[in-house]
Amino acid sequence: MPENLPQQLNSHQKQKAPIWSGLFASKAILNRLSSIGIDLIFPPRCAGCGHIDTHWCADCQRDLDLLTFTERIEPKVPLEAVAASGWHMDKLREAVQALKYENAREVARPLGEKLARCLSQQNWTIDMIAPVPLHTKRLAERGYNQAQLLAEVVADIHNIRCEAHALERVRETQSQVTVSGAERLVNIKGAFTANKTLIDNQCVLIVDDVYTTGSTLSACGEALILAGARAVYGLTVSVAGYSITHKKEIVDEYHH
Repeated sequence: MPENLPQQLNSHQKQKAPIWSGLFASKAILNRLSSIGIDLIFPPRCAGCGHIDTHWCADCQRDLDLLTFTERIEPKVPLEAVAASGWHMDKLREAVQALKYENAREVARPLGEKLARCLSQQNWTIDMIAPVPLHTKRLAERGYNQAQLLAEVVADIHNIRCEAHALERVRETQSQVTVSGAERLVNIKGAFTANKTLIDNQCVLIVDDVYTTGSTLSACGEALILAGARAVYGLTVSVAGYSITHKKEIVDEYHH
């Protein structure tokens, strides 16, 4: 009798398998129907112009493609160089804000493509991409890391590996948006660690959404260098203007 027990259990499990499969399928269908229902009641709107039924419309994409950035950003130690795809204003600012604060994850694709084009213009040797991480508490609140979404698009286009866990935010910090320029470096210093196994002897590209004073990229760069990175570069969607004094109006707009 005991010898037959495993066979009986397997048979019972086989009978239950279609039931569980059906339950999971039903749950997936319900989730999909729920999502469709929400979209019908609250249809998505373009982050740039408010056009209904899309998170980012073709007209705003054309406007985004026309935005250029030719200023040189002075990198903070230990970064080798930093580049951005545009000023933090107009359509680019609206797109970044929608991605970061309005759950418009689809906007990561056009912004990531713009970042990828910006990277193509740099004479950098990159082995891997590391997005600026969120603290676990902030990640739980938001549900996603916008820097990781952007980094994954760039990695896919350039065929470079993206390591979401190369950097870790080990200390919760006050939002950099609420901190003055002089206090930002103090606020963020020591907030990150890097995974030596992934980083050692690599040329790393840090990806983030907005460059303001460079304090966040610098703090990430320090952690990467300590973990053995050979060189560190920074790439952001937009630059808010702290490092370029004649664009002070963009800094003011960023904080309001």
